[in-house]
Amino acid sequence: MTTHGSAGGRADSGRGYLRDRARLAVDALEHLVGGLGTALLALAGLSYLLAVALACLSGVGLLLVPSALRAVRAVADRERARLSRWGPEIIGPAPVPAATRAALRDPAVRREAGWLAIHATGGFVIGLVGLGLPLYAVQSLTFPLWFWLLPPEAGGPGPVYWRIDGLADALAVGLTGIGWLTVVVGLGPGMARLQAWPGRRLLAPSPGTDLSLRVAELTATRAAALDAHAVELRRIERSLHDGTQNRLVAVTVLLGAARRALARDPVLADDVLARAQDAAEQALAELRGVVRGILPPVLADRGLAGALGGLAANCGVPCRVDVDLPGRCAASVEATAYFAVAEALTNVTRHSGATAATVDVRRAGDRLLLRVADDGHGGAEERDGSGLAGIRRRVEAYDGRFRLTSPSGGPTTMEVELPCGS
Repeated sequence: MTTHGSAGGRADSGRGYLRDRARLAVDALEHLVGGLGTALLALAGLSYLLAVALACLSGVGLLLVPSALRAVRAVADRERARLSRWGPEIIGPAPVPAATRAALRDPAVRREAGWLAIHATGGFVIGLVGLGLPLYAVQSLTFPLWFWLLPPEAGGPGPVYWRIDGLADALAVGLTGIGWLTVVVGLGPGMARLQAWPGRRLLAPSPGTDLSLRVAELTATRAAALDAHAVELRRIERSLHDGTQNRLVAVTVLLGAARRALARDPVLADDVLARAQDAAEQALAELRGVVRGILPPVLADRGLAGALGGLAANCGVPCRVDVDLPGRCAASVEATAYFAVAEALTNVTRHSGATAATVDVRRAGDRLLLRVADDGHGGAEERDGSGLAGIRRRVEAYDGRFRLTSPSGGPTTMEVELPCGS
């Protein structure tokens, strides 16, 4: 029994490792393709910048320097946005100075020009290699299925020429596809990090600028936290005042009536006591609801995965939950994620007209990533007092990020990113 259990555990661990490696390879491929796109923009921007620099030798290009620097800034901002989606946010610098001399002396502009040259060359090459490796893998793996469509002298896929004289040669090419796939899985994440490194190194603002922007951001999030706290206190007070307090008052009145009726009409007193018991039970149920609204006990008992599974089970539309967390997050992070999903699924049930919903939760470094999607008619909007605005306040109060995509006709996707420590 022990041997079988250990073997099963090792098999599950092996499958989990392969699944994680495959997910990392797919993410890396997505990063490399996105980096290739910004590298093409950087190549165009570098060509324009060099053309303006050559034109400056005759004096004509001096008039085009501001537009060239703005083009460089636009490309750099695209890379900042791309890198911020896959990791820590890169805050952009102040706008490019209007005066040409001041713009050329701006350290941020100089760093962006250096990044442009590196990304337009090295980033472009890395992106091409990163895209070519999986293409070679797919072509080689499937080559035995379509090799007969090509003449033998055409050779097989890949950078090395190989004459194909029959099925045996085609199967050999197919085996090389496994090698290409291994290279993709092994080198892909490192290539993605290498491609992103110049951007994270050169496109970040100076420490002083970063600190001042961070102070302003923290001031805004602190105000949002205070507002969210006040809203939460008003909600709890309203729930206690309008629900539980009224039930308890009714219990007190009914007990007094039962006490007075006990000597005169015991049957009536018994009926009044039964009504008082019902009112007390309702008050207890409402009080439990208020407690769950403060911090659901299910989070402590079953963790975030179990709590979200319970929300999905009670959702009015079929809901699939996929939680991939290596361990527990801070209680405040789990509570914020729980309430965000609860509010989102409530909106899906009441307003979306959806037939299915999905909840995906995973951890990327020190960030908890949460995604709720449905196939409804879309058109969801954030309005003051709406549930979506409340989710944003909760998330931003915890220094997180909230994104909503809901075009008319659907689908609707809500993405939440929360810091959860290393």
